[in-house]
Amino acid sequence: MSSTNRHPSTVADYDDARRRIRLRETRLGAGWRLWRRTRLVLLRSIVVVVAALTVFAQYWQHDVTPERERLARTEPGLLPVAPPYDERRSDTAVVDMVGLGGLNAEPTAVALPALRHLGAVWAVRYDNAGIDTLVIAELIVQATQLAGVRDIVLVGHSMGGVIALEVARHIHWGSDRRLVAVLLDCTPVDLNAVRPESRSRGTDLMRLMGWLPGARESRILRLAVEIAARRDRFANRDGMIADIDHSALRAVAAEVLRDKIFSRDAASNGLIHAQFLAIVAGGAANDLRALARSHPDKPRPAIVFIRPMDAARDHVVDVDHSHRVLVDLAGGVDGTLLVVRPRLIGHADPRRHPDEYNTVIESQVLPFVQRHQHPPDDQQLSLPDN
Repeated sequence: MSSTNRHPSTVADYDDARRRIRLRETRLGAGWRLWRRTRLVLLRSIVVVVAALTVFAQYWQHDVTPERERLARTEPGLLPVAPPYDERRSDTAVVDMVGLGGLNAEPTAVALPALRHLGAVWAVRYDNAGIDTLVIAELIVQATQLAGVRDIVLVGHSMGGVIALEVARHIHWGSDRRLVAVLLDCTPVDLNAVRPESRSRGTDLMRLMGWLPGARESRILRLAVEIAARRDRFANRDGMIADIDHSALRAVAAEVLRDKIFSRDAASNGLIHAQFLAIVAGGAANDLRALARSHPDKPRPAIVFIRPMDAARDHVVDVDHSHRVLVDLAGGVDGTLLVVRPRLIGHADPRRHPDEYNTVIESQVLPFVQRHQHPPDDQQLSLPDN
């Protein structure tokens, strides 16, 4: 290469001091003399605010708004699951309700065919925008009136039992239908029955709902909360340092996306908030007292509590605490309480342990509810062989 084609400056010409001078001369606000520092702070603040508003607008447009529009179109429903095994049980409807984080009780009801010995099985699908127990009770009453069904049995799993008790009060005291029984599966009858680690996750979610705009609809927030709730599967904490298993974290994230974010059967943030609020409100005890009072035209409904024999197997609810409260409010000499304690179940998991649930329903729950539904002076119906 000839000397005429070379760049006029070389490495030897580099001067750091000259570079610094040039940077000062060309930086933002170099020519400002009055209030220079204040003007720079204001300008940078404006840039930060504009960037934050842009990110928030994208979050609102692409995350919150579509979910809010979807929730506006949701409504509660009552879904038929299966007819009774014996046609003579057609005058009884068994209505199933799922717990915290659940939307549709149909898969759970399908896993409990033993309920068909009691009557026709139906399932509640919650309104993803929230819970109104009066609306659910009216749906059940209207459906039973149209179907010519007189008697109702409610089934609630975990927090679904809290909802079932409130629905039961509306039906028992506000309708012409007869509430035969309420089956509670590992139900926390008050906030003290929720184990501390589960209680803290719920209160954290409620706190976020209170101060973060769009939190009731945000799928991004839901993803973060659901992954954090499963941190024991991918994070091992040693003092202040957490060792992250990245392959386990990816598996957890994929599970949450599949089951909680993109699934149509997943409860929304707003529904979970309403479900947990039902526990916090502590209305289950008042509902139990209302069901224990004498009605001028109806007998008291039976209360059945299904819980693991070993309370430690339930990692969500302190079933011993709920057991004691139920004995105080629905048991006693004149009580209508039955407590069933299968050995192998965990927390409200009939889909995981269908055999254990169906066995205790057939062997213990069914005879108890039938004796309550048809006292000795009534004509008894025998259990069908199938």
